[in-house]
Amino acid sequence: MNRVQQKDGRRGFNSVGALPLSTRELLPSPSPACEEEPRLIKGSCAAALPSLPSKSPKHSKPTCPQPRKRAEPRRAKGRPQQIPSAPLSRCLLPRLHLAMASAITISSVSAQAALISKPRNHGITSYSGLKASSSSISFETGSSFLGKNASLRASVTPRIVPKAKSGAQISPEASYKVAVLGAAGGIGQPLGLLIKMSPLVSELRLYDIANVKGVAADLSHCNTPSQVLDFTGPGELADCLKGADVVVIPAGVPRKPGMTRDDLFNINAGIVKSLIEAVADNCPEAFIHIISNPVNSTVPIAAEILKQKGVYNPKKLFGVSTLDVVRANTFVAQKKNLKLIDVDVPVVGGHAGITILPLLSKTRPSVTFTEEETEELTKRIQNAGTEVVEAKAGAGSATLSMAYAAARFVESSLRALAGDPDVYECTYVQSELTELPFFASRVKLGKNGVESIISSDLEGVTEYEAKALEALKPELKGSIEKGIEFVHKQQGATASV
Repeated sequence: MNRVQQKDGRRGFNSVGALPLSTRELLPSPSPACEEEPRLIKGSCAAALPSLPSKSPKHSKPTCPQPRKRAEPRRAKGRPQQIPSAPLSRCLLPRLHLAMASAITISSVSAQAALISKPRNHGITSYSGLKASSSSISFETGSSFLGKNASLRASVTPRIVPKAKSGAQISPEASYKVAVLGAAGGIGQPLGLLIKMSPLVSELRLYDIANVKGVAADLSHCNTPSQVLDFTGPGELADCLKGADVVVIPAGVPRKPGMTRDDLFNINAGIVKSLIEAVADNCPEAFIHIISNPVNSTVPIAAEILKQKGVYNPKKLFGVSTLDVVRANTFVAQKKNLKLIDVDVPVVGGHAGITILPLLSKTRPSVTFTEEETEELTKRIQNAGTEVVEAKAGAGSATLSMAYAAARFVESSLRALAGDPDVYECTYVQSELTELPFFASRVKLGKNGVESIISSDLEGVTEYEAKALEALKPELKGSIEKGIEFVHKQQGATASV
């Protein structure tokens, strides 16, 4: 630990870097005696000692200041322990382990940066691997990732607060097993890190055909609850999947400049087919998240494979289109100078080009757009993936933002599995919302997957959005049929052999 020399020769702990961020926030409130100490010495978090008389009386012996008796701060029954509002005193350090046993509030990753500049934001701590000591916890309705809007508050982590009188209660113990297939890739690695930070995950299983051992070793050093396991090659795939609650598939080749999602089809379709066959054999009840592009086709491929295996559950198969929502929220907030935390733009249709349709008229909070703004924002959201591919100039595609969006959807699924009754996400699923068999829209998630599809977003759309909706249908229909046809051809080829 960094130490600084105090004027009386004693050594104190430096307030910056002396303790991990999460540990500093978890320390208990200082006693009144500590709060009354007059000042800090050169940035140290140790409080200054009481001043001594410059001259001692004649024949008197010098005396040391006696430590004041510290009264334990009183707490209201049922409320979480308060985080210190005054500089930490050296007298608090022996009580570190007691602080770790206290109830904690875990907020989103984005709030961590604010802790350094805003140390008085007492309701937030960073991920520390610590778990709440209370026997049950409830979900709070806000999220700093998505704002106060309860309809879309999924984030990389839920807020966990002490037991309340109402609200869904879950065990604070990490209890879900998540498998990432393609974990050594550009999306898989940051996605694995974000999932590792979830307090709801007990096992993070990483699979790839090569180079996954190093990724697993690296992630295993993070002091969060989940155990990290690695699996390499088809021979270990079954072990990776057995008992998994959520399976995330980012496997496949990335887009390169000049490539469309359809250009990826011939390669990624075969990869998804083989992985879904293994999922069907080893964890057919798991939530299946498809990231591999083109999602408009790979999700129908997965559905057909699961049907052939006799284990298809349309409520548990998802195409991850969350990135379109993340981008829409970001671009609208920037364009209209809105507080991003409050912005929610539903995105429907598919997950490629013109099939991506942001419903700007349904933006919350309510905001108006000119025709020019509507067209500009819609096209930017539709072509945002290409924007990143071109900016990286052949060095990759949108891996980091995709990992963020995928981690958000994973966390939403885990919260739904844990019993949170208020989980909504936009996702590409089997749907009867239109005449198309698959369609992306807002859905409500529950323990058994999709509980309901929200149809109200398509009601009362603008003329521009209505025309765009009709325009996307032929292309989306073609992508769906292409995926289904691929599986049938594969099946026919196998039968002929």
